[in-house]
Amino acid sequence: MGSVRSHRYSIVSSEEDGMKLAAIAMPNGYGNGNVNKMHAEHQSQSRFVSKDGHCNVQFINMSEKGQRYLADIFTTCVDIRWRWMLLIFCLSFLLSWLIFGFIFWVVALSYGDLESETQICVSNVDSFTAAFLFSVETQTTIGYGYRYVTEECPVAVFMVVFQSIVGCIIDAFIIGAVMAKMAKPKKRNETLVFSHYATVAMRDGKLCLMWRVGNLRKSHLVEAHVRAQLLKSRTTAEGEFIPLDQVDIDVGFDSGVDRIFLVSPITIVHEIDEDSPFYEMSKRELETSEFEIVVILEGMVEATAMTTQCRSSYVASEILWGHRFEPVLFEEKNYYKVDYSRFDNTYEVPSTPNCSARELAEKKSSASSSRNSFCYENEVALEKVEMEEEFEEEDSRQMNAIEIGDLEDPIADAVNVNVHAPVQQHYASPISLDAAVILIMGEETRSLFLPTNCQPSLGI
Repeated sequence: MGSVRSHRYSIVSSEEDGMKLAAIAMPNGYGNGNVNKMHAEHQSQSRFVSKDGHCNVQFINMSEKGQRYLADIFTTCVDIRWRWMLLIFCLSFLLSWLIFGFIFWVVALSYGDLESETQICVSNVDSFTAAFLFSVETQTTIGYGYRYVTEECPVAVFMVVFQSIVGCIIDAFIIGAVMAKMAKPKKRNETLVFSHYATVAMRDGKLCLMWRVGNLRKSHLVEAHVRAQLLKSRTTAEGEFIPLDQVDIDVGFDSGVDRIFLVSPITIVHEIDEDSPFYEMSKRELETSEFEIVVILEGMVEATAMTTQCRSSYVASEILWGHRFEPVLFEEKNYYKVDYSRFDNTYEVPSTPNCSARELAEKKSSASSSRNSFCYENEVALEKVEMEEEFEEEDSRQMNAIEIGDLEDPIADAVNVNVHAPVQQHYASPISLDAAVILIMGEETRSLFLPTNCQPSLGI
C-alpha cells in the first residue's frame, strides 16, 4: 500500500495547518480538550430525538388504543418486538389446529364414530387426540393416510376444504409479516452514522453550521437526501406557548445540494445567512441556549428498494464553535481510503469569529465601523501584523517619501503635484498616472511615495 498523500479533499489553510495537530490529538477523540470544559456549565436538557434516532415520546390516555392497533394488525405485527412476533407465529398455527381438531371431534361424536366400529365421517378418529392429529395432518398437508374423511359425511368434507383455505391464509399472513419485519429498512440505519458533534466555522467567507454523515456499507443509498429542523420553544405574539416549535434549516433544498452521493463521509453545510434561525446567535449565546437540531437522512436501500430514514440530533452543548472536522478521505495510488477512526474528530480554528453572522455581515459592509467592536479575539494582533508587513514591503522597494506639509497660505485649498512616474498612495494598491492631484483640507497632510529615479515637479 502506498503512503498517504494529501489530496484535494483534505486541504486546510496555512495558519490552520500548524495548529491542527495540537488540537486533534486529544484523549476524548473529538478534538480540542476544552470541548467538555467549554460546555461543562451548560445544563442538560431533554432530547426529543436521541442520538441513535429514537424519539423520546410516550403516548398516554389514548382512547380505543387496542381497537385501533387491531384494525391495522399487519403493521402492528411488523412493529412489535421479535419475542411477541414469534409468540404470535406459534399461537396462530397451534390455535387453528386445536380449533379444527375440536370441530372434527364434535363431528365424529355427533355421528357416533367414537362408539361404533364402522366410522361414517372420519375414519380412525376415536378420541380428541386423534381428531387433533387429523387436523394437523390436514392443514400441513402431511397426509399419513391412516385417518381420512369418507364421502358419506358432507360436513366433514366441507371442514377439510375450509381448513385448507384457512391454513393458506395463515401461512401467507404470518410468513409475510415475518419477512417484512426481517427486511425492514430500519435495520439499514445501523450502518448509517452521524458525527457525534456539529461544528460552526467559516467556509467560503461565510459562517456555517456543519455536521458529518457516513455510510458504513459498500452498497449505496439510492436518491439519498438530507434535511434538518430546529426544535425550540417559543411564545407567539398572542402569548401562546409552543413547547417544540419546528423550523426548517436550509441545507440546499432549492439548489439541490441536499441530494448527496453517499459513498464516502460527507459534511453537510448550513449557511448561516439572514434566513437562518441562527443568524443572530453568537458564541456566547450558543453556550446558554436550549434548542435541538434534528438531522434526517433519507434514501432507498439498494438491495430492497425500500425507503429508509436515519435520524439523529444535536443539542446546544454538542455544537462546537470554531471547530472543523478532521479529513477522513485520503488518496492512495489507485483508490481512495476512508479512515473512520477520524470520523468524529475535530480541530480548532482560532480565526473563527465569536460574533453572530449578522454582526459579521454588518462589520464587513460598514467601512466606518468602530475598532472597539471586534468579532475576532485576535483581530487587533492580526491588523498590527498586516500593517507591519505593508511597511516592510514599502521599505524593500526603496521608495522615498515626499511629504507635502501644511500650507502657509490659508486661502489655498489644493496643491497640484505633477509626477511623471508610477505613483503609489499609502494604504492603496499601486496605480500608474501621469499626474496626481492631492487635496489638502484644513490641517490635514498627505504623502506620496515615489521611486528614487523619478523627478517630481510641484506646482501650486
